[in-house]
Amino acid sequence: MSKNFSVVGQSLPRADARIKAVGAAQYADDIILPGMLYGKLLRSPVAHARILNIDVSQAKKLPGVKCVITGDDTLKIKFGNWRLVPESQDEYPLAVDKVRFIGDEVAAVAAIDKDIAEEALSLIKVEYEELPGVFSVEEAMAEGAPVIHELNPNNISLQRKIDYGDLDKAFAECDLILDNEFKVHAVSHAYMEPCACVAEYDHNGRLTVWTSTQTPYFVQCLLAKTLGMRENDIRVIKPFVGGGFGGKMELRKWEFCAAFMARQTGRPVKFTLTRAEELATGRRRHPMSIRSKVGFKKDGTLVAKEFTAYLDGGAYNSMGPTAAFLCGNFGGMLYRYPNYRYNGYHVYTNKPPAGAMRGFGAPQALFVAETQMNMAAEQLGIDPLDIRLKNAMETGDEIPGVATISSCGFKESLLKVAEMTNWREKRRQLGKGKGIGIGCYSFISGGVFNWFNTQYNFTRAEVRAFDDGTVHLLTMASDIGQGCDTVLRQILAEELGLKMEDIRLTAADTAVTPQADLGTWGSRVTLMAGNAVRKAAQEIKDQLYKVVSLKFDLNVIHDLDCRDGMVFAKNRPDRGIPFGEAVRLAQRANRGEPIIGYGSYTPRGKGLVTPAFSFGAQVAEVTVDMETGAITVDEMNTAHDCGTPINPMSVEGQLEGSVHMGLGYALCEQFIMKGGKTLTATFLDYKIPCAEDMPPGKSVHVETYEPDGPFGAKEAGEGLVSPTAPAIADAVYHATGYRCTELPITPEKILRGLGKL
Repeated sequence: MSKNFSVVGQSLPRADARIKAVGAAQYADDIILPGMLYGKLLRSPVAHARILNIDVSQAKKLPGVKCVITGDDTLKIKFGNWRLVPESQDEYPLAVDKVRFIGDEVAAVAAIDKDIAEEALSLIKVEYEELPGVFSVEEAMAEGAPVIHELNPNNISLQRKIDYGDLDKAFAECDLILDNEFKVHAVSHAYMEPCACVAEYDHNGRLTVWTSTQTPYFVQCLLAKTLGMRENDIRVIKPFVGGGFGGKMELRKWEFCAAFMARQTGRPVKFTLTRAEELATGRRRHPMSIRSKVGFKKDGTLVAKEFTAYLDGGAYNSMGPTAAFLCGNFGGMLYRYPNYRYNGYHVYTNKPPAGAMRGFGAPQALFVAETQMNMAAEQLGIDPLDIRLKNAMETGDEIPGVATISSCGFKESLLKVAEMTNWREKRRQLGKGKGIGIGCYSFISGGVFNWFNTQYNFTRAEVRAFDDGTVHLLTMASDIGQGCDTVLRQILAEELGLKMEDIRLTAADTAVTPQADLGTWGSRVTLMAGNAVRKAAQEIKDQLYKVVSLKFDLNVIHDLDCRDGMVFAKNRPDRGIPFGEAVRLAQRANRGEPIIGYGSYTPRGKGLVTPAFSFGAQVAEVTVDMETGAITVDEMNTAHDCGTPINPMSVEGQLEGSVHMGLGYALCEQFIMKGGKTLTATFLDYKIPCAEDMPPGKSVHVETYEPDGPFGAKEAGEGLVSPTAPAIADAVYHATGYRCTELPITPEKILRGLGKL
């Protein structure tokens, strides 16, 4: 395809950059409405208990308190993983029968100010019958373990399977079999903006909710379900969002409470979480216990893999059912596995629930897969780069029953990152405190989940064209900081031949923008919403081409084009008119009807999980102090295939953010727990990397053309979070001889592994 683009491929600043830089962006907590009340949540102080009685009488008497609710005041309707896995819905808006983790929401208060609401919480008396708790997968699955949810007496909420090939026969033919156990830990999303929402109930019986969310439509549907309202009587508006990374893609208890209490009181209600609440009780990445058995031929050819993962889901399913499947999907990615078996178990424990987090099953699966590739390379005497090149997926490869790879620049990424880093020479020369290591990734470009049935498309877009040469794009796609508002405008500008300043965008408002869009997760927005935008633009062009063809007496409508603000014949550029004039002619020919285009995209028949996959490779260089075990990441270089970059500068920003998150996952971020209680509840205790911790490095786009992506684009937002940990782990091994199989990699583990502790 021609790369003669006007707007696509340009590094343009984000549309919201200026308003954020000057502090004018309005987030959910910035919203103040007349007569607004402030809400607070009462959380359980125990990990597992029956609720015998809740006495709210004293709290209700406190001056300034306008509403106090418990689970008994609600419709007691369970919710959870929306319509993807409806049978997994296991949470009440407020606890009804039991509490299942420290922090479980028991009651809510709305008062005229935050201090009064906080005082009212202290006046609520809850009588608990404390029960034994389980705080690890092993404890939860042990015989006679306390049952957390009565419908799951073994505490396994579900099992996922993938199975193809003849595994037993394949292992019998292997020359090398690795059978290893790994543990990967929970980490926080650590977004800068704590969750907040404001709800207002009007005199017509309609509810408006402003909330920090990645999925406005999910919130609308689940609020309707739990409140007993019609979907269209609820309007959800996403204001600016200060990061989400998967942690803001569900209905949260405070959204329900704000909406319920606004309806009860007739006054707006706001909830804003504290950082301590976010860290101690918020969703987190799934910790996993993983066993991986993988077999090779002497020449490094992969033959078979058996992969078993136990996901510690915490007290509720949340997005765990999807994570349990995706972990197995990613475990069979990147390389050609002719024989593969996966068993994934989602297990309840009395800890805060785990949910979706950037990478969504890939960081755990790929840490294991990439570590074993490095282990196999060493045992077979093969360069880690070469064993990957030998087994790397290529365009056209098939994952049985899951997907066919429609575009793949994995091998090119491997060769490019090796060239960038002088890999072969450094791998031979470094050691004794200095090391170089490699990690790779593949990731989905939007979740398809073709078992998911809905009467709506996966995404829709509406474009309105005006005779002043401007257009208005309406989409429910949610920009949570990744820059999709800018990318979608670039796609539309390219398709219609306009400038960025000619396009107005309205996004993420369920009452204004088209139903439906499933939100921002799984790196879906550029590919899915981008395709919908292109289709809507094509409808606009079809209407304009008809009138321009008539004006110039052209016979072939499809030989027209839009570029540089003009609509013209491709072979006779002089036969054309400005875009706005073409709109005016089309409206006149259609008796004044507005010029509107609609586009939708639902990739049926494009695989079980996703229509396209990104690929890439990353090389880390580290220095390890052999006396203290302290690790310094000296350099991090990346080559990756995201198809055609729509906005290279935004892709670079996604890469840098991914490296930052990968550093924290690999080296320092972890929850310290005691009896189900999170002790690391501030950023003083929960250590995330700072700007000064970011290593220097380069990134190179290995361009491919993805036929299912808009202008050949695919994902660049999540996949890159996965290779950093295995690359650092491999570099640490190269520097010290210590092989990490349990994250994070700490100085203590290195010294213990080297026999110095």
